[in-house]
Amino acid sequence: MQRLVYLLVYPVIWFISILPFRLLYAISDVLFFFIYYIAGYRKKVVAENLELALPHTTEKERNIIRKKFYVHLCDMVLESIKSLSISKKEMKKHFTISNVALFHELEKENKNVMLFMGHYASWEWVTILQSFVNHKGYAVYKRIENKYFDNLIKKIRARYNTQLINTKETIHKIGAAVSRDELGIFGFIADQTAKHWKAKHFQEFMGIKVPVLTGGEMLAKKFDMAVVYMDVRKVKRGYYAAEAKLITKHPNNFPDYQITDIFLSMVEDQINAEPAYYLWTHKRWKYKDKAKDYV
Repeated sequence: MQRLVYLLVYPVIWFISILPFRLLYAISDVLFFFIYYIAGYRKKVVAENLELALPHTTEKERNIIRKKFYVHLCDMVLESIKSLSISKKEMKKHFTISNVALFHELEKENKNVMLFMGHYASWEWVTILQSFVNHKGYAVYKRIENKYFDNLIKKIRARYNTQLINTKETIHKIGAAVSRDELGIFGFIADQTAKHWKAKHFQEFMGIKVPVLTGGEMLAKKFDMAVVYMDVRKVKRGYYAAEAKLITKHPNNFPDYQITDIFLSMVEDQINAEPAYYLWTHKRWKYKDKAKDYV
């Protein structure tokens, strides 16, 4: 059944991917109308998240943000599909990265990189970074149940020399790369919620104390990696500007969880600057009431 679904859907995905951006965003507009006005996909979750995270805003302001978010979400879906066939030259026009020199500096110092990102603006297109650096790219992700679509995602990311690592093999893969003396950039999108019964650290995120993921920081310390934050901003529809920001070259000089807290504060800065481009459909604050149980 998985193979049948893939064979039926893949031709549609491929056709959409080769469309010019003008038509791509026309499809996105249609998708927005269906998801927002007809299906109402997670509108209640988004509304609750916005009210929690942005209590200083009015209901009218939050509704404007919510609508703008759904437009962006649909754009992201279509842009992810576009990744299948977009040329490297065109990708570099749509996703620019400043301060690439930081990675060249870390390469000279023989430093592996723990690259932190939030679910903000565009995280799919950041793989173009591999066109500018010599580090091998790795991205931690959650495996897709349909193995054919899972392989498709891996194929898309591999176009720019990025290998996906599923969450269950992270330590093994990173350890193997380090043991080979292979310089790598290991990408973590680490702002999603941790399971409260497994969490080692609770911290305020947008003013609400929640369990947070700390695995990226612990791995950076274990393998003495430089820690870099990729700050991605949406310039306009279809165009993003990213800046690499060094958090530290020496993670073991920091108390446990301080690097994680710095990372979360950087995500907060992005959200506060333009909240519509954060991924509000995640149930990021669903364990907010559990913090008191772990004090």
